[in-house]
Amino acid sequence: MPLLLTAYQHRFAGDVEAMSQHLIDDVDYGWSELGTDLLDGAPTALRHALTGGNDFPSSKYSDVINSDGTPAERELITQANTAGMDWGYVLHPHGVEVISCHDYPRGPVVAWNTDPRARFSDAGVLWKAGHPVPATAPPRATQPPAKPVTVTTTAVRLTTRR
Repeated sequence: MPLLLTAYQHRFAGDVEAMSQHLIDDVDYGWSELGTDLLDGAPTALRHALTGGNDFPSSKYSDVINSDGTPAERELITQANTAGMDWGYVLHPHGVEVISCHDYPRGPVVAWNTDPRARFSDAGVLWKAGHPVPATAPPRATQPPAKPVTVTTTAVRLTTRR
């Protein structure tokens, strides 16, 4: 999820059509892994917060062959053919729908302007359509003071002597 949000916000500058072209139309079969190349254009601090400084490339499935030896073709993903898939992501103009393939046929939509540093749950049963996105706010860079700061002022009267 953080890679998709960051890619939308930075690499694709809010252009869901360009993002869809890259992730869906420009591959023959699909992706085995999405990598940090999706973070191109993101601020260095954000890249580091998401990856810990590690970089790894996206990887496409290559040479996918059917049992009869013919090249595999992409097919429409349905509930009947999600074996081996844990998550599905549907790109919408307003956000990305996250579907837990083992639990539900639909999922909640994470708005594109969501902070990619948010902590998203990986518990599939929490990703139910019509329910809030199971995420917490991103960690703060600095912790708030343990106690509120109290400002005291003292009035000083200045006098001049002659």
